[in-house]
Amino acid sequence: MTKREWSVGETDVLARAVVRAPSVHNIQPWRLEFPDGEAVLFERADLALPYHDPRGRDRSISCGAAVANLEIAARILSLEPRVRLLPDGTDADRVARLAVVDTHQPCEAELHRYSAISRRRSYRRPFAGPALSDDEVNHLLAETGEESVHVRPLRGRGEVEVLADLLEYAGIVLKQDRGYQRELAIWTIRDERSRVHGVGIAGSASPSSSLPWAGLVRPQTTLPHRQVLADRIAEETVLVFATDDDGREAHVRTGMAMQRVWLAAVERGFVAAVQTHPLHLTKARRRFGERLSLGGHPQLLMRVGRPSGTVPQSPRRHENELLAPRE
Repeated sequence: MTKREWSVGETDVLARAVVRAPSVHNIQPWRLEFPDGEAVLFERADLALPYHDPRGRDRSISCGAAVANLEIAARILSLEPRVRLLPDGTDADRVARLAVVDTHQPCEAELHRYSAISRRRSYRRPFAGPALSDDEVNHLLAETGEESVHVRPLRGRGEVEVLADLLEYAGIVLKQDRGYQRELAIWTIRDERSRVHGVGIAGSASPSSSLPWAGLVRPQTTLPHRQVLADRIAEETVLVFATDDDGREAHVRTGMAMQRVWLAAVERGFVAAVQTHPLHLTKARRRFGERLSLGGHPQLLMRVGRPSGTVPQSPRRHENELLAPRE
């Protein structure tokens, strides 16, 4: 293993890749440091969503996505990285250490994967065209890169109706949850011309009337009849991510797998969006896993499809803020 002095250009490339990772409500809950020739990603526990994410599961999934981007960026810098998750130590907020073990000539596939980082968007709108073919789905499933994360598409009308039941129930509960709605409003950017911080959900990225199968549930969201909801879902491709364990490492690895699949989808011209909020309802989550015979813990849902238009990039923190030292 080679300890190195990171150049300003290298730290900039790594930081830019990290800040472009997807995160819950776009809070970007991470910090990056470069001690002893390594790159270390930390989770910012101060960026909490007590109503949406009371156990911090989505925050850890977000950090996993950032780790995946960090690893890709290192390879683009002609480095062979070794990543250790949740290394032992006194820093409970430390997520991953990336050490350089050798040089590496990036291949064409890695270059395409890296370019997808800046083109990825959360697509909370209805898709266009037919659902993905079996071959297209299988190509995405091959990109997870995590044996402990199980990803599979919903198959058949019965499984579609299981998801429709979950979304219908979650929609009813979350519409009436004032704490959840207040938190969502705080992190939603209404007037994007006046924003001063590079965080939050761009209001223009998701129509306020978006159905709960496509976006976030707001007080004005129309909740369709369950049968209509099932019909909508049946026209799309939905991937379910599940893990055997339900600890922090499982959540981080889920985020890594999610980001790899998402970037693979972008490479092929697809768009995607992730939903986790229905899975924070404990009993509904357990029932959902049992009815689909997942044999583990469902962590997130990913809709993948063909774009019907463009959506704006959500704001991002400046790289200098990501690299700011702890107080």
